[in-house]
Amino acid sequence: MIKPLSDRVLIEPKEAEVKTASGIYIPDTAKEKPQQGKVLATGPGKKDEIMEVKAGDVVLYGKYSGNEITVDGKQYLIVKQSDILAIL
Repeated sequence: MIKPLSDRVLIEPKEAEVKTASGIYIPDTAKEKPQQGKVLATGPGKKDEIMEVKAGDVVLYGKYSGNEITVDGKQYLIVKQSDILAIL
């Protein structure tokens, strides 16, 4: 498993919507990048910054924040705690 360092957080992004509420299917080229996901792991934090999020939290993060990685065919996102906007 991936263990983030410092104030980094490992997030499993929520799947992008494939169909609108009215039933129209969205093509891959028009899908929006998801902005929420589940926290899988957190780093220990920094000396002057404690970690406010913990594994299992569902969070909202900035649209273009973090680094996307793929491990065993699964997409993950590593972001700094400061890039997380809210805990849902």
